[in-house]
Amino acid sequence: MTYTVALAGNPNSGKTTLFNELTGSSQRVGNWPGVTVDKKEGKLKGHKDIIIQDLPGIYSLSPYTMEEVVSRGYLVDQRPDLIVNLVDGSNLIRNLYLTSQLIELGIPTIIALNMMDIVKSNGDVIDKDNLSKILGCPVVEIVASKKQGTKDLINEIVKSENKLSLPNPLKYSGELEEALEKISSEISGSVDSKLERYLSIKAFENDEDMFENISLSTSQKENIKSLREDFEKKEDDVAEGIVTTERYEALGEVGEKVLKKAPPKLSTTDKIDKIVTNRILGLPIFALVMFVIYYIAISTLGTGATDAVNGFFEDTMTPAVADFLTNIGISDVLVSLATDGIIAGVGAVLGFLPQMLVLFAQLSILEDIGYMARVAFVMDRVFRRFGLSGKSFIPVMIGTGCSVPGIQASRTIENERDRRITIITTSFMPCSAKLPVIALIAGAFFKKDQALVTFSFYIIGIVSVIISGIILKKFKEFASDPAPFVMELPPYHAPRVTSVLRDMFNKGMSFVKRAGTIILVSSIIIWFLSNFDFSFKLVEAESENSILAVLGGYLAVLFKPLGFGQWQSAVATITGFVAKENVVSTMGVVLGIGADLDETNRQLITAFNQAIGTPVAGYSFLLFNMLCMPCFAAVGAIKTEMNNNRWTLIAIGYQMAFAYAIAFIFYHLANCFVYKEFSFMTILAILVLIGVLYLIFRPVKYKEEKRSYKLNFARK
Repeated sequence: MTYTVALAGNPNSGKTTLFNELTGSSQRVGNWPGVTVDKKEGKLKGHKDIIIQDLPGIYSLSPYTMEEVVSRGYLVDQRPDLIVNLVDGSNLIRNLYLTSQLIELGIPTIIALNMMDIVKSNGDVIDKDNLSKILGCPVVEIVASKKQGTKDLINEIVKSENKLSLPNPLKYSGELEEALEKISSEISGSVDSKLERYLSIKAFENDEDMFENISLSTSQKENIKSLREDFEKKEDDVAEGIVTTERYEALGEVGEKVLKKAPPKLSTTDKIDKIVTNRILGLPIFALVMFVIYYIAISTLGTGATDAVNGFFEDTMTPAVADFLTNIGISDVLVSLATDGIIAGVGAVLGFLPQMLVLFAQLSILEDIGYMARVAFVMDRVFRRFGLSGKSFIPVMIGTGCSVPGIQASRTIENERDRRITIITTSFMPCSAKLPVIALIAGAFFKKDQALVTFSFYIIGIVSVIISGIILKKFKEFASDPAPFVMELPPYHAPRVTSVLRDMFNKGMSFVKRAGTIILVSSIIIWFLSNFDFSFKLVEAESENSILAVLGGYLAVLFKPLGFGQWQSAVATITGFVAKENVVSTMGVVLGIGADLDETNRQLITAFNQAIGTPVAGYSFLLFNMLCMPCFAAVGAIKTEMNNNRWTLIAIGYQMAFAYAIAFIFYHLANCFVYKEFSFMTILAILVLIGVLYLIFRPVKYKEEKRSYKLNFARK
């Protein structure tokens, strides 16, 4: 028989880290909400019969956010055997607000007092024995990030099986307690006795989602309503506000008994935050940090390793495989498939792996030390100026690794209209699959400014999200006020080497797996189509008579207005819809340059001049491929999150139209300024620009309709 333990706590209290330690899970550790959207499950180390359910990070059991809906629904309906409540000891009273609600559920509870190293470094003292006595449940001190105290917690969990008594709910003022007792007498025969205290409070607060699932007579409901209204009139406040005030007053009394704080002083975290979250300096610092990160990954540390890998594929692996296959009598066609198809395609993508790993490591360090949480805080100010919520920036940041989890992270946004906008725009950010494409084209056309060009697409991604948010908010289907954004800013700490390496390894392996599956299959298909004609006769590589060249010629017409109307670039763009890395592998195959995509290779530069043309056309090529519809996996995530075919098509349609318009405007206006070319297409580009500006600055005609949402927590 299994014993179920629910792990509950505030966001950024170290809950995911503790879950990893308790279960041995390799789930990613982060510093922002959204890493754990749904509850996660794992078996307690050494105890297969004890199941740990990791609930989303929440601040309370009031269902205002999707995380709170999931957590409350599970705790009330599923009734775990035990709750392990993770409490950030450095923010004790605020974290105990959730604790005060959990202990009212009538479920045995253990308090895991985390971040005790920070508590001690601050000079604070927590009397855990007295806290345990007041709350009526065990309290265990831990430091989850350093694996301190977790064995004691595991022992306490094991000992608790069928042996723990129920915790002691907080007692409020006499008048409120009297009112709750009257409500309790009204509902006592209709609810589980263990839930009686919790449901009495919910009935007093007029929480309809809970109240409506209690079988009461009309007179009982009227009695409770009358009692509530009289109390609200007397206190001149709504019932929920009254309970909140009482909770904090009760917790204040608890704090006086168990917490001894050191004299206040400005911590290192506070000193740093005065600079990095400054209204004026915050954004420039963020831009500088990201530029340095891309510069290190693309132009310095990652470049040497990338050149070495490219050289290995081209100078060592390709001739070795060709010689081996030839010596054992394999036909020239299959040798070409292996070298010009598989190695050229897959090798072209894997050649960028070192740069990707350097980028992954740097981003993971920024996240682990706590800086990325500050970035979300800074960007919330920017987003709100344009009617967007800082909550939308969290999925956008996650999307820099991969658009799929970024899109999925939009679940944390409770405003449905803001959520749709976030789903549509998250893939505008350059994800790990797009980085090799940027590095390749930037290296071929902008060698001296490669890092700057790469960084520019990070800025373009953010600006595109903001512009799209402004445009979409002007339409009735998206009009709404920005959702409120509350976020914990964790203290700064040194990056954990194991966490950074694990994150880098997981993302790197994901990149390699895609190269070994999707890119491999795509490379074989591209090789076949580029080496055979419609009669299935072998033709010369790069022949204009190949199936790929003929089909690409028809597709090229679509992209000619964007500056890259050659069949090679058109085909690369289309294959990029399957997986963005395909753009690189396709170029490696159709241009006949193998896996050696070294940006200093004159053959590469000449080939790209033929396939794309000028540097302006190259930048336009990147603009379209970065902003258009994402890979099939991300499109699948969009469909899942939208849960509606119409909205999925709207999302893809907007992404394609936006990308085409931006690339079209840039190409023709840049041609006008750089090459002094002025034509009818230049005039058309100006008109399109005027149209985009109109959509941005036109007056708002619609406002969000105020709607009430009803949540169903009925027991099955």
